[in-house]
Amino acid sequence: MSGLVFFRTADRERVVQWYTETVGASVWLEQPGCTILTYEGFRFGFCDADDGETETEGILTFVTDDRAGVDEFHDRVGDAAREEPHLNEPYEIYQFFADDPDGRTAEFQTFLHETPE
Repeated sequence: MSGLVFFRTADRERVVQWYTETVGASVWLEQPGCTILTYEGFRFGFCDADDGETETEGILTFVTDDRAGVDEFHDRVGDAAREEPHLNEPYEIYQFFADDPDGRTAEFQTFLHETPE
């Protein structure tokens, strides 16, 4: 295991449901007050915010094998998408941004160049 990213949320059930039903992640581990999800080896978790403050900083980036994968995600997230998929020339990626139910940024992209293994 290489690592995990955690976010506090005021509505764990709703945000976990979005990532499992819309994005296609699955529950990797349930812990008291936290749910850890996995999507193709990317592990990220949401924990109950005792103070009611949801963390929305940061970006959860999901990488696909090709442009078709990005387009499929765009169809799946629907109205949560902020924009149409597009070429980002400086980074040589095809991508779009969306908002999860907490207002956190989710990015869906594919690299258009070779990447290290």
